[in-house]
Amino acid sequence: MRAQAKRAQSMRAVRITEHGGPEVLEVAEVAVPTPQAGEVLVQVGAVALNNTDLWTREGAYGRPGDPKARSGWRGPIDFPRIQGADVAGRVVAVGAEADGSLVGRRVVVDPAIYDAEGPDANPVGLMGSERDGGYAEYVTAPAEQVHDVTESPLTDDQLAALPTAYGTALGMIERGRLRKGETALVSGASGGVGLALVQLARARGARVVAISSGPKIDAVREAGAHEVVDRAGDIVGQIRAAAPEGVDVALDVVAGELVGEGLPLLREGGRWVIAGALGGYGVTFDVRRLYLHNAQVIGSAMHTPTHFALLMDLARRAEVQPVIAAAFPLDQAARAQEELARRGHVGKIVMRP
Repeated sequence: MRAQAKRAQSMRAVRITEHGGPEVLEVAEVAVPTPQAGEVLVQVGAVALNNTDLWTREGAYGRPGDPKARSGWRGPIDFPRIQGADVAGRVVAVGAEADGSLVGRRVVVDPAIYDAEGPDANPVGLMGSERDGGYAEYVTAPAEQVHDVTESPLTDDQLAALPTAYGTALGMIERGRLRKGETALVSGASGGVGLALVQLARARGARVVAISSGPKIDAVREAGAHEVVDRAGDIVGQIRAAAPEGVDVALDVVAGELVGEGLPLLREGGRWVIAGALGGYGVTFDVRRLYLHNAQVIGSAMHTPTHFALLMDLARRAEVQPVIAAAFPLDQAARAQEELARRGHVGKIVMRP
């Protein structure tokens, strides 16, 4: 490791030693990680929470052929594991073969572990699941996956809100080929990914029809939705009224019954993009509504390096404005995750070491 100012040898971190409820989150004093060749060490300014944190902790992802198996994002977890995918902070040290000029720069970490090199690689792992994450005072990351945002006017809290939620949202929009002038349907619109979808789809020039719950409708409309459907009512009827000519792209983090009910709402050649299963992973639909209308159902797991670079360009120009619902100190990680699980908030929950 090259260089740099004297720093602490130990740090506070929150980790899990097994799958379970919030009680398995433990605050521990651990060694500050050493950046390996091609890596940097980031002092964490803020770390944002995601549903992936809950599901990784619970082991809720299942495995191919065994959907009820306890598993991390892409397989068994190596415990103990420090959680947290979404980090904004400053580079304080670099390993061999990493660019020393990064030291002192304000950065956002791309948390994906990719299946290959290149701009269109697919994520097959995640920081905080397949490697230690940012529920800590320091975290290491590959140098090519830290993005310099020193000049961004966004706060550390806002920058930390971007990687998973906005990365996932932009990946969905790109894979769904959403174009200016098209109608986008956004499910789960008050959550982290949902609000990101609303903002990004609106910025792209799409007409946005969002699904949310009554108390959060105003906040979703403020984020940029043209029409907001109350999920407590007749969802299909409300969508038909809001988009009588049909939906071009559905951006769905809910799945469940919504897929089967919603596919007939797609226009010819429409795309239904799924990046979550808040409503359930067991889906049934009339396949005729797919092939007779040249529709597509598209799975979307996070983003590619190209998508993330686009997102960082937006962050540098503050063309997205993440909404921060609450901030907690690191030692209240269990409370923060419980707050996330209640889903009573609008926007992102963050922690500060």
